[in-house]
Amino acid sequence: MSEMYIKHADKYAKVVKDNIYNACLERPSTLALLDDVTDKNVVDMGCGTGIYAKWFIEHSVKQLTCVDLSSEMVDIVNREFGSAVKSYAQDVSLGLPAEQDNSADIIICPLVLHYVEDLKPVFNDVQRVLKKGGYMVFSTHHPFADFECTTSGNYFERETVQEEWDTIGTPVSVRFYRRSLSEIINAVTASGLVVSKLSEGDVDEKAKDICESTYIRLKNNPNFLFVRCERI
Repeated sequence: MSEMYIKHADKYAKVVKDNIYNACLERPSTLALLDDVTDKNVVDMGCGTGIYAKWFIEHSVKQLTCVDLSSEMVDIVNREFGSAVKSYAQDVSLGLPAEQDNSADIIICPLVLHYVEDLKPVFNDVQRVLKKGGYMVFSTHHPFADFECTTSGNYFERETVQEEWDTIGTPVSVRFYRRSLSEIINAVTASGLVVSKLSEGDVDEKAKDICESTYIRLKNNPNFLFVRCERI
């Protein structure tokens, strides 16, 4: 796991509230795939610093469970929301082993899956935990955007990518997996889930005031992929 989500967790929590990639692109595009969440049982799978948790609480969910690989992130959620959420550290590459069968109406998984090498166990467990008629919404790196990082030149080959990101103002090394669109969708459908909506996102106009060149690039090029899949 990157130090950005452990050593720099508090700094990361502040930055992602209002930055371009999270606040102006990822969150509004992910939230656009949700229905009314009132009185729903929700699992925030890869909850990070709790930005989605805050939104779910404000929108009157019945029960909210927050899990993240980083115990530091979970600590932030506990400090912020206390007994309003059930939160614990969990390696989501293993799914949600502590959650009961047929217990969640909605599972949200924002910008997590590109850190997971094998997606099949994740979606298999999501299918188990979702109620019939429930759904998962996830965001991840767009395969076309990540292909610029390839070393093999083979779009269909899964590759490990190591980069330095300056999300928090200082460069931090981050490792993730580059994969094809077909690998992502096949992992979903192999679990029995059905893809019902797919979006490439829409950057908010507010991003223009933060950095016009980044806004223009995100307006004209894919960066993230947003998918809703249902248990039918």
